[in-house]
Amino acid sequence: MLVLWMCLLYGVAAVPQDSPAQLAGQANAESLSLEEEARNFLNELDGRDSEECSAVSFASWNYDSDITEKHKAEKAAAQLTHAAWEKEAWQRVRKWNGRWEALTDPFLRRQFKFRSILGTAALDKPELEKYNSLETDMSTIYSTAKICDYHKHKMCNLTLEPDLTRTLRTSRDYDELAHVWKQWRYNSGRRIRDHYRLFVNIANKAAKLNGFDNMGDMWLYPYESETFRQDVAGLWEQLKPLYQQLHAYVRRKLREKYGSQHISKRGPIPAHLLGNMWSQSWGEIYDLLIPYPGKTSVDVTPNMKNQGYTPRKMFELSEEFFVSLNLTRMPPEFWEHSIIEKPKGRDLICHASAWDFCNGKDFRIKQCTDVTMTDLITVHHEMGHIEYYLQYEHQPLVFRSGANPGFHEAVGDVLALSVATPKHLKKIGLLESVEEDDEADVNYLMSIALDKIAFLPFGYLMDLWRWGVFSGETKEENWNCAWWDLRYKLQGIKPPVKRSEYDFDPGAKYHIPANVPYIRYFVSFVVQFQFHKALCMKAGEYDPLDPSKPLHKCDIYQSTEAGNALGDMLQLGSSKPWPDALEALTGTRRMDASIIREYFKPLEVWLTENNERHQEFVGWEGENDFCSSDSPARHEPVGEPSAATALSPGMLVLALMALLFRQSLQ
Repeated sequence: MLVLWMCLLYGVAAVPQDSPAQLAGQANAESLSLEEEARNFLNELDGRDSEECSAVSFASWNYDSDITEKHKAEKAAAQLTHAAWEKEAWQRVRKWNGRWEALTDPFLRRQFKFRSILGTAALDKPELEKYNSLETDMSTIYSTAKICDYHKHKMCNLTLEPDLTRTLRTSRDYDELAHVWKQWRYNSGRRIRDHYRLFVNIANKAAKLNGFDNMGDMWLYPYESETFRQDVAGLWEQLKPLYQQLHAYVRRKLREKYGSQHISKRGPIPAHLLGNMWSQSWGEIYDLLIPYPGKTSVDVTPNMKNQGYTPRKMFELSEEFFVSLNLTRMPPEFWEHSIIEKPKGRDLICHASAWDFCNGKDFRIKQCTDVTMTDLITVHHEMGHIEYYLQYEHQPLVFRSGANPGFHEAVGDVLALSVATPKHLKKIGLLESVEEDDEADVNYLMSIALDKIAFLPFGYLMDLWRWGVFSGETKEENWNCAWWDLRYKLQGIKPPVKRSEYDFDPGAKYHIPANVPYIRYFVSFVVQFQFHKALCMKAGEYDPLDPSKPLHKCDIYQSTEAGNALGDMLQLGSSKPWPDALEALTGTRRMDASIIREYFKPLEVWLTENNERHQEFVGWEGENDFCSSDSPARHEPVGEPSAATALSPGMLVLALMALLFRQSLQ
């Protein structure tokens, strides 16, 4: 009555109150309406996303597979067009701020969350043009670099792939290997440094526009973890003892080959002797390191060549493995458009890469394949990317990526762990017999460790260095020496000649000029063993209680149960946080390096005993004086410089000053 009287007194009509049920119904209807509106909005963006992504992908492919000024200009134009669309889409998404957070569908909320980060498209047009131009120019310098032959100094047309890679794999001449190592860095990294200095500044500006302190922090966003850096550091500490045992053994064997005048008993290993341009994997010198030489070799390269293997056959073999797991065949477009051998008569970016053209049917690989077991493993790695693309192609484009970047790198490597087993190589006719004894096991595990364990510190330090560069903790005047400080501390290696800040050795590795984050590979090497263990148990190939079924002998070939479990995880893409995807396959939500130690346990026991028997010092010590900021004149590489060694203006000034200084002393 009081309410009615007040309403009559002030001339206001009484309003009947809605019941709680009616209020709940209205809220539910509003929520459903909002979700329907959001879903339609995101679907509209996704359709345009795919079109724009296809256009820039095709332009990038044309340039990377045929480096010409025409293709360079077309790629630059396509990048700007794509960036303009990304910025437009981002601005439209921002209008949903304050609304999308109320969505009850986690699938929709996650799309908005991912779309809230614009990336480098946040730069204004002139700076974005400069950013793209610098990245393209650095990649071009890297991909077109050529050096002179060690024996024929005037023949200066040797490329990284296949020439230098073959030399590092096959030569055992200390001085020839030093020549290749030095000249590659002279003609690639050194010419990239000035570009990289400008690039870092613009990259950091893009990161700040996205709300991050620097580009290194923005790179870590997909891992969705506040403790990621600490987690990775902990994983490395977990793995370091095994790496140090392997390092000690390898150092002794190389000292036996090259002499104590080149390799000390307690110091780091010279970087050019490990069979790889960056000392990131050591499998190519397995012939020098094999524990029991009398056993059947697990390097089937000679058998591949004797049986007439071609790059095409290597890719078909990889596809057949995926199909045996009940996974998807390559579409016709893959075989029609992929580049799997180095074409003649043109420059291209030979670094192996897998491509998704965002249209649901066109997937390709570009690889200058050589008929070797190493490249057979690389083929499976790249095909793993394609299989991942095929499995999640039904997802919105924003989720067409790995659960985290390391997952994408791990898929093909998981299969390669099966492919490399002696019993699988026998099954496909590349080995005549399999020796079942402890010595054969140690040989096999050594061959795998020279790739997997040797890689771990390099996989960690690449981005550890860049995090310091992007944050400013590593000053520009110390870039190269900071690089060698990490390589000494983590890898226990040293350069064959003293380095200076005139050099830029990080730039001699593809992922630096191409601006590809690298910690994904370290993550991959950890989670792939977690994947492998889970798949092996599903395939009935591994039983921790059965000594006859050790993890390192597992081959999941033809196991549809393992394949279906893998496929279920791959289909998620990044639509769920990576711990969810990891848990779905392995039952755990954390990265765990103990599986690697479990896999290599027989080898670790053998290495420890072998090093103790030979009284080999485990670890490395000595003064780290491999890099300085003094004049580079006395560190120049031997041999005639190639036509690709044009100096930047800054380099030219320094060179002239050094020349005048030397003349003044005469």
